[in-house]
Amino acid sequence: MIRVENVSKEYRSDHTAVHALRGVSLELGSGEFLAVAGPSGSGKTTLLNLIGCLDVPSSGEIYIDGEAVSGRSRGELATLRRRKLGFVFQTFNLIPVLSAYENVSFALALLGVEGGELKERTLKALQEVGLSGLEKRKPGELSGGQQQRVAIARALVKAPQIVLADEPTANLDSDTGREILELMAALNRSHGTTFVFSTHDAMVMDFSRRLVLLHDGAVTSDQRRAP
Repeated sequence: MIRVENVSKEYRSDHTAVHALRGVSLELGSGEFLAVAGPSGSGKTTLLNLIGCLDVPSSGEIYIDGEAVSGRSRGELATLRRRKLGFVFQTFNLIPVLSAYENVSFALALLGVEGGELKERTLKALQEVGLSGLEKRKPGELSGGQQQRVAIARALVKAPQIVLADEPTANLDSDTGREILELMAALNRSHGTTFVFSTHDAMVMDFSRRLVLLHDGAVTSDQRRAP
């Protein structure tokens, strides 16, 4: 599904080069439940941003469904993100003036879905994450865990091939974090959607069925676990 081939990312600040990633290569298949872990500054968020087409490599190539990402325009990358990728952020990134229903349905509206199909898919996504009856509540009227559930519904309502979750438990207490991970694991099994996390949370690592460790921008370990 996704191939990262000898990817490096370099940032420059005041004539100083910062190497965020150094020659990273990975293959991500359908239905994986994978955590990219490492200390602060190891490059895990940079790697997720590159896979998510939010940034471009300094060198190397990323392939999605066999097609190279480099050379695409911003508009083409935005279309690719909307159609094939879902995102879950540690700060939820919900629109505060919109209800849970509107936050989720907005993702479909951007794809041109409307009318009865939009309503049906939105309500189904909210039901799947356990938010039936809370559709009209705005983010400020929801708990942190409920807001993260809205964010997961927003990511999944498009039926993406891959969901990228950047530190999804960082702003949650441990019990709520476990509930969110159990929910995403269940959705991974039922939908076959690939989940990729960036994390330094041991609980997320324990939940993952594949653990990729980064240090100083390079892969130091790639372990697969039994389901």
